[in-house]
Amino acid sequence: METSERRNQIQNKRFSLEQVVEEFEDFFTTDNDSKLYKLILGALERPLIENVLKKTRGNQLKAARILGINRNTLHSKIKKLGIEVSRWKKY
Repeated sequence: METSERRNQIQNKRFSLEQVVEEFEDFFTTDNDSKLYKLILGALERPLIENVLKKTRGNQLKAARILGINRNTLHSKIKKLGIEVSRWKKY
């Protein structure tokens, strides 16, 4: 796939994500104690990490590179979120 096509796909998905964020924001604007930032990050972080680990067959170094984070940071997040990496590893 060409870079420009890939960029367009990402921009389209970004727009969809912005709509979801707006829906969350509208839902929680009445509650001053809501922690919208943490709530949205929490909802997105686990599936994002799991999806990348699945695509890399559990290879944490590759996953960290794709995510643009340090391998130790990824390992820490995996542990914190209780993600079982072995389910994607091929033996």
